Order: sequence, then structure tokens, then C-alpha cells
Amino acid sequence: MKTADLSKQFDAIVIGSGISGGWAAKELCENGMKTLILERGRKVEHIKDYTTAHDDPWDQKYRGRNTPAEMEAQYKQARSGYVHRPQHAHWFVNDHEHPYNEVKRFDWIRGYHLGGRSITWGRQSYRLSEMDFEANKKEGIAVDWPVRYNDIKKWYDHVEQFIGVSGLNIGLEQLPDGKFLPPMDLNRVEKLLQENIANHHADCVLTPGRTAHLTDPTKEFKHRTPCQFRDRCMRGCPFGGYFSSLSSTLPAAQETGNLDIQVNAIVHSIIYDEETGKASGVRVIDAETHEEYTVRARVIFCCASAVASTAILLNSKSARFPNGLGNDSGELGHNMMDHHLGIGATAQVEGFGEDYYKGRRPSGFYIPRFQNLSEHSEKVEFIRGYGYQGSASRENWTRGIRELSIGKGLKEELTAPGPWRIGMMAFGEYLPDHDNKMYLDYEKTDKWGLPTVTFDVELKANELKMREDMRNRSEKILRDAGFKNVKTFENEIGPGIGIHEMGTARMGHDPKTSVLNKYNQVHSVPNVFVTDGAFMTSSACQNPSLTYMAFSARAANYAAEQIKNKRL
Repeated sequence: MKTADLSKQFDAIVIGSGISGGWAAKELCENGMKTLILERGRKVEHIKDYTTAHDDPWDQKYRGRNTPAEMEAQYKQARSGYVHRPQHAHWFVNDHEHPYNEVKRFDWIRGYHLGGRSITWGRQSYRLSEMDFEANKKEGIAVDWPVRYNDIKKWYDHVEQFIGVSGLNIGLEQLPDGKFLPPMDLNRVEKLLQENIANHHADCVLTPGRTAHLTDPTKEFKHRTPCQFRDRCMRGCPFGGYFSSLSSTLPAAQETGNLDIQVNAIVHSIIYDEETGKASGVRVIDAETHEEYTVRARVIFCCASAVASTAILLNSKSARFPNGLGNDSGELGHNMMDHHLGIGATAQVEGFGEDYYKGRRPSGFYIPRFQNLSEHSEKVEFIRGYGYQGSASRENWTRGIRELSIGKGLKEELTAPGPWRIGMMAFGEYLPDHDNKMYLDYEKTDKWGLPTVTFDVELKANELKMREDMRNRSEKILRDAGFKNVKTFENEIGPGIGIHEMGTARMGHDPKTSVLNKYNQVHSVPNVFVTDGAFMTSSACQNPSLTYMAFSARAANYAAEQIKNKRL
């Protein structure tokens, strides 16, 4: 990674190096655009800096547990349930150094480093459907999406074939088929549940999760090798078995010779030129020295994450935009969505003592949305729907805490595979709501003098009604399968814990009610694009990262075409 010459004029600046930033940079560079990525965090080198990738608990101090002081430093990040493990903790921020404010609880889980959350994402990769793009208009909710599925289909194809997504085509209207590698097989108990759902729940379908992992050793993916089934993905994969910008899009961009990367570069704001009506560049703060500088470019892509990109736009004030760049509608920062989760059911599975599996599969099963698809699945209590993700496995050595035996009997029990358990958790759609918002607090600033983000977001009536159905249906599905000791659960959560922040600079037809147009351009500043989760007009219930990638690729190609034709 060479040192960037920040004095020159770039064709494009991309703010952020994660899932959407990597895709924007790749497409821009491959179109001949001289591109600069500005990453606010530290430099990370693929493979070299995955320092815990091969560690077992006994290789680490305190057997893989954080100290109380380390836990306290990430007291908000730890709400996720996995940051307290030192194998992962270095990928997430110190909450004292990166504070934020909560009117109501909001779990903002993030990491600042090259590659962003593409290193730690869940890798579930699902397309939005035509019914998702049409829903707002049909139901009179918020504003209409300015695109439809057919506008995005070829970009979904483009992205899937480059990143490698394992899965099955199953012909469901609500979950469009794609360009898939071989699926990660279901185990015997999951297949039993699949068969039972087919027999007793005709409105549901269980399929292997669609996961951005390479599963075909005969197909070449440059810089990457197939998944090794270690399930240590969040540590960073030295094999490149799953998609990340570090292993995939950034190397592709660098190979063009058109990419520069500047790390420790915190974007303060975007510079608006009153004479041209366009952005001319960005103001940047060096994260280490606190030195301020500017960088110029013809187009700017905001890919820092929904919250961070919107914070930059809100902080980009001028005579033309006193309330934030492109905020003529007043919608910037509003309509925040996530996916609500943490609710489902678990059960014990009797029998199958001779059945086992090889490796640690980094994915499970998926039950796509089945509610409110037609008059036969309509729920009067709520609109939209949810899907389930889950898995079955055999209990492990932790059974030893039961102290049921000692000596030889204990050793024999701990070396034999335990009984089977199965669990499933729902992911539900948030409706866009103007009152769910984020805004900047200029009285409370961070160590760089930037205003901190305040969240005022909550589950509304529709989400709360949906959660009742999530819990009840998961219990019924497992009971109908004949599983034992079925128990439901509902974790105490806040918005944000799905780590799918969306909607704070939404797309729309009308500049009076939206921030972006159908090509992810700011309506009133056409050389500024936003292609992370901020652009989402509704959330659907599917994991959204694949959609961010497809829209990022589409917008970058559109921007490159506009530059070549001298329209930008």
C-alpha cells in the first residue's frame, strides 16, 4: 500500500473501505478512475494482521477471556455478545475513545480499520425481492423506492459471481434465486426439520443459508482459496475463504494501478462549492496527529456506514445547506432502521447418536419470510414479515460442568459427542419511521473535536406485534417436528444489535421527501453518492449487505460513465 499523494486531484474519493467502499473502489478503478480511499482507522494487511486466526483458547492469556478492564473499555460493544472474546475484541472500538449518546438504548457495534466490518460480518447474502421494493408504495408507508428488482438484478448477478455465494435456487418469489456455488450441506437433524416443515408447515421452506464462502475448489477466485470449515471467520480468514474487501475487492482495485489508500484519515465534512453547485472535496483530520487537510475529487462516495456517512453529511454545512449537505428534505438522519432479532426457540433432539458431521460449518439453515405474502398468509396484527436463521449441532465438552461423574466415566463422557440440540432465531423487518432518528450533539465532542452521534430509535407497534408471532411460530415449528424440551427465548436488545443500520439518507423520487435519487446521488449535489446502508428506503427482513454491494457497483459504474461523458 503506497503513500497517497494527497495534493493531486482525484477522479473519485471513497470514504470507507468496508463492504460498500471496497465495491465502489473496485468498480471505479476498473473504469479507469483515479480513486482515493479514505479510511479513518488503522492499516490492516490481509493474512499478516489476522493475529488470532489460528489460536486455540489455551494459546491465549486467561484462556480466551477478557479482563474486567478490557470489558469495561468496550462496555457498549460487548452488548453484541462476542466482543468480550480477545480473539475478536481488537476489531471493535474502545467506547470511551469513540463515544455516542442514547435517548433510548441503541447498540452501535463498529470497528475502525482497513476492511471495516467486511472482516467481521455474518456473511449471509440474500437478495431483496420485487415485493420488497414495491411494499412502501402499496401500503402507503414512508416513500416509494425509486427502483425495482429488475433495475438491480444484473448487479446482484455481478456481485454474487465475484464474491462467491454458496446456496440453492429454490424458486421463491420473496427470495430471488441467484448465481450460487454449491451449498453447505444441512446435517441430518436439519434435514429432519426440513422434511417436517414440508409436511406440516406448507407456507415455510427451509434451505441452506446463502453464505459468502467459497465452496467450489474447481472454480478460480483470485487471491482466495475455498472455505476450510474452521468457523473462525470473525478473526479474519487467512485463506480468503469468505468475502471481505481486504481479500477481494481492494486487491482487484489495486491491480488496476488506479487506487490510493490513506489510513488514519477521519473525514470531517464534504466541501460544497457554491459556484458550481457541486462538492469539490473533503476535509480530513489525521487520526494520529490531529492535523487537518483537504483532498479534491470530481466525485465523492460515502461508504463509511449508514451512521458515519450521515454524520459526515450532517456536519457538512454551508450557506446553501445550513442543516447538512443535501438535506433539503429534512430527512437526513431520520427513518433509521435495523433488523429486530434475539427471539426464537431451542430444543433437544433425541436419537441420531450415530450421526455426526465433519468440520465447523460457518453457516446454518434459513427459513425465508412466509408471512403476508398472499391472502393465505396474511396476518392482521402486523404488516411485512420475518425469516429464521438457525442450526443443529451436538453438545460439546462443556457438559463437564454438570459434575455428574468423575474419573473414567467423566473422561469417556467428555470424549464422546453429546446429544443433539437445535435452535432458530428470527430476523424481522423494521418499518421506516421519521421519528426513529440520529442527530449530532455539538456540545459533546470526541477527541478530534467532532460532534458525537445521538440515537433516538425504538421498536414501534408493528415490530412489537411481529415479535409475538416470531416467538410463537418458532416454538410451534420445533414442537411439530417432535423435538423435546422446546423453549422460547427473547433477549433484551436495543436497535442496532442487528448491525444492519439503514435508512438515514434514503432514496426516493422526490427531493422534497428523500435525500438520494435512483442512482444513489444526492438530489441537490449530483457528484456526491451514498451507497452504504444509509440509502435504504425500507429494510425488508433479509440481511442487507449483498444489496449494499449491488447498489455500490451500479452507482460506481454510473458515476464513471457520467465522468467519461463529461456530465460530472
